Amino acid sequence: MSTQEGIIRSVYDNQIDCIRAIQQLYLLDGLWLDATYSKGIFYRGQDFEPLMRMDIAPQDSDTIQADSTDIPLPDESVASVMFDPPFVLGKANRKEPGIICTRFGEFKTAEDLWLYYGASLREFYRILYTDGVLVFKCQDTINSSINYFSHVWVMNEAVRVGFYPKDLFILVAKNRLIQHNLKTQQHARKYHSYFWIFVKEKCKVKYEAGEDME
Repeated sequence: MSTQEGIIRSVYDNQIDCIRAIQQLYLLDGLWLDATYSKGIFYRGQDFEPLMRMDIAPQDSDTIQADSTDIPLPDESVASVMFDPPFVLGKANRKEPGIICTRFGEFKTAEDLWLYYGASLREFYRILYTDGVLVFKCQDTINSSINYFSHVWVMNEAVRVGFYPKDLFILVAKNRLIQHNLKTQQHARKYHSYFWIFVKEKCKVKYEAGEDME
């Protein structure tokens, strides 16, 4: 498959194009489940929709209420899953939650967020067919002046669960929020997010330190 420029790239500055590229490479038979559907923004401008919609706080009557860590589906019952979880941190330090926090929720620490990621990964592994595809969106973050490279943690945990990291797409933000009260910058500003493509299969590449690659 190819994009307008003749080749599917790993980096995009437009989410519509990024999702379309993922669909053209890895979701040729359609998307079976979006586990965090929300209002379906991913599919605006696309020519496909998930067969099943789930969300912890459904926004319409067609979306099933379900937590991504406890999905009401049998083992090995879907071929593909889209997962765009919240990744807002700092609940304990915020007096008034913003719109995003109120709608999608937030986590006190990165470790709390990663516990949620891990539980969701195990649930996706359970419901996916062998060779099933998981599209997992995540973003690195800074909390309490510490860099948390979530995309690295997610890959390592996915491999531990049993997924093979098939591909990685990077989405660069067009709209970049500026923190005007920032006096001293300690880390590079994060203007991008990631879309991991994981496949439920026996891992053919060894990631353990000291082992040779096959």
